[in-house]
Amino acid sequence: MEAAAVYKKERLEKKDSVIYVVKKEEKYLGFTQLYPTFSSISMKRAWILNDLYVDAEARKQGIGEKLIDKAKELAAETGAVSISLSTAPDNFSAQRIYEKIGFKRDEQFYHYELSI
Repeated sequence: MEAAAVYKKERLEKKDSVIYVVKKEEKYLGFTQLYPTFSSISMKRAWILNDLYVDAEARKQGIGEKLIDKAKELAAETGAVSISLSTAPDNFSAQRIYEKIGFKRDEQFYHYELSI
């Protein structure tokens, strides 16, 4: 647990990522974490929306959309060409939100990952 906290702190100190949170009083309701990357095709910055989480009790209140709106503001402010994300094939509620906001499912490329 502590190692994760140190890792996140280090990411923030080195400005390797940006985190937005939604809080009501003293309770955190959700967060999103974005990592910068660079598109060599467009020669512009891009962002990877790596995490988006909303507490189960706070869902269906627009919190996910609010967090994505903040991510879109960040992308616009930094001159980014896109925001990308991945989600599980069976995470239909997340897919509905992403598509409602304007994200398009990639039909041209397959995503591969090599576990180390």
